[in-house]
Amino acid sequence: MTSNDLPRIRACLFDMDGLLIDSEDLYTIVTNEILQKYGRPLLPWSVKAQLQGRPQPESGKIFNDFAQLPISEEQLNEERSALQLHYFPKSQPLPGVPTLLSNLVSTRSTDDPVYIALATSSHRGNYKLKTDHLTELFAAFPEPNKVLGDDPRIGKGRGKPLPDIYLLALETINSELRSKGKTEIKPEECLVFEDAVPGVEAGRRAGMQVAWCPHPGLLGAFKGREEEVLAGATGSHKEEEKSDAQKEAEELQAWRVQGSGTPGKIGDGFGQLYSTLEDFPYAKYGIRIP
Repeated sequence: MTSNDLPRIRACLFDMDGLLIDSEDLYTIVTNEILQKYGRPLLPWSVKAQLQGRPQPESGKIFNDFAQLPISEEQLNEERSALQLHYFPKSQPLPGVPTLLSNLVSTRSTDDPVYIALATSSHRGNYKLKTDHLTELFAAFPEPNKVLGDDPRIGKGRGKPLPDIYLLALETINSELRSKGKTEIKPEECLVFEDAVPGVEAGRRAGMQVAWCPHPGLLGAFKGREEEVLAGATGSHKEEEKSDAQKEAEELQAWRVQGSGTPGKIGDGFGQLYSTLEDFPYAKYGIRIP
């Protein structure tokens, strides 16, 4: 057990945008350029907070309701894509990230390895734009352990804040462990690294521990509600989002029902807030860096 009597962490699962790399700031630049072009107000954190970590079309609807742009959805997508082609290849790692990943990778040669996986809502095209120039950084993640937003194993409409992507990321690790006759990792032995509120909720609903490292602007938008966020109890998830077909799919796929599917309790210790990933407290989670 760790120092706070929670299970020792055996796997770390990472979000990407705004957590590993500064792409959330690039999204803001792209969005504000379009908004300014059409005389609309800049994107406030109260709205951006709702967009983070969510898949299309949900985030698109939230943005369109705010922006009220005088252009078609097709034109908006064309202008956005052109700006993303320009900005995304400029993404850079956030402070502490290279060291954190390197340290976790170094445990693979020890008796207490910590496995890592990527769980990002970004689809493959955008993922490549953001990461092709950061090959050394993302080489830390084995290819089978990279789960992207358009992974066909994630059901339609089952993105964050639902837990599926993190349960699938864990399954990519456990499938390897099973093939080697090793003990599988339980959800509570996973630490999810997230910057977005829906992502924190996804991790908590997967039954996992969470390290929340938000942008200062996002933290300000949730001032006074930090413990609510850490418990995954802000209400991002709606049970009615599940159709009968989706519920049936959950029953058929074991990796989707490992977590409780419900948020945690305020103050239960499963969620911790960090202002940076620099000088990460590995010992707190029972992680031994060689």
